[in-house]
Amino acid sequence: MTNDYLKKQLEYFKSHQDELVEKYRGKFLVIKDQEVQGVYDTEMEAYTDAKKKFGLGNFLIQQCLPGQESYTQTFHSR
Repeated sequence: MTNDYLKKQLEYFKSHQDELVEKYRGKFLVIKDQEVQGVYDTEMEAYTDAKKKFGLGNFLIQQCLPGQESYTQTFHSR
């Protein structure tokens, strides 16, 4: 997967951020194919499960927080 793919996943988060924060505030989301594929309490749980399901480089892990500050907490899968 390319950086463009991961950028699309982040754009999905940004465009749905308000509704996602309302539902999943503080959780770690696994986003793949512009969809939330999993919701986790810790980034390690998110990483471990997503790596097993999708392989490295195929997903984005994003902590679900309001505001632009959360964009700096973007975790790429490689």
